[in-house]
Amino acid sequence: MSKIGFIGLGTMGGSFARNVQKAGYDLVVHDLHRQYAEPHLAAGAAWADSPRQLAERCAVVLTSLPGPPEVTAVAQALADGLQPGSAVFDLSTNAPAVVRQLHADFARRGLHFLDAPVSGGPKGAQSGRCAIWVGGDRAVFEQHRKVLDAMGDQVRYIGPIGAGSIAKLVHNAAGYAIQCALAEVFSVGAKAGVEPLALFEAVRQGARGRIRTFDMLADQFLVNRYDPPSFALRLAHKDVSLAVQLGQEVGVPMRMVNLALQELTEARGRGWDHRDSRVAMLLQLERAGVDFHEAPDAVRAVLDADGRT
Repeated sequence: MSKIGFIGLGTMGGSFARNVQKAGYDLVVHDLHRQYAEPHLAAGAAWADSPRQLAERCAVVLTSLPGPPEVTAVAQALADGLQPGSAVFDLSTNAPAVVRQLHADFARRGLHFLDAPVSGGPKGAQSGRCAIWVGGDRAVFEQHRKVLDAMGDQVRYIGPIGAGSIAKLVHNAAGYAIQCALAEVFSVGAKAGVEPLALFEAVRQGARGRIRTFDMLADQFLVNRYDPPSFALRLAHKDVSLAVQLGQEVGVPMRMVNLALQELTEARGRGWDHRDSRVAMLLQLERAGVDFHEAPDAVRAVLDADGRT
């Protein structure tokens, strides 16, 4: 089994490297702080004094670094030491433009660079229960997939270089936008007189609480199907209007929900009252110049693979 290089042994990278070792791979490691490597060295890994020295000993390198500047600097050093045909998988959260440039730079030298950001947090990194979204050459991904499988239980090829990073940014931005909205509506509920835990227990069993966050995209939005309605736009507008009214009554600002109400109001102005409430999502697609015409069967296949149905 060939040697695997790992650079960046912090909170996430240290756990990933440990799982790669547990899978039986011969590891060569490097970090700015050698003490972070001690557990891996004790388990049989070898130390490299620099990224270039590590590259000279490995055909596959994994990097887990803070951000674009660090990845760029390390990747450039790796490229000087790697043999043609070698591959680097960057597990960092990175900018699509950066990974595309690095991919092009590597390709000119007969090397492979793939973006492979992860999602699962420190606990997921430790347990191996995390997603890894890969962009780049699919054949290279398939060739080295077993190494990635040692770190995550949801390893998926997303598309060309940069696709993995785009998926990660969409995921994280959605999560924090949802976080803001939840803080807003729960503060309204609590100030209106409902004990927070009781409120959570109630909404957790509602229509939105019973499904995973992104599952609601599949029935209307991704397949561009808003008729017949599951829940009509006019009814959604009424409900959100009442929530905004409640916020005014108890003196709680509702910036996020007011934005949602504006979208629903604009959608009603299009004459969409009797279509599904998610038809308001078309407004953003229009602004972005994007059309969704995904085949329903393809969406269903993705959901089946994820265990939703």
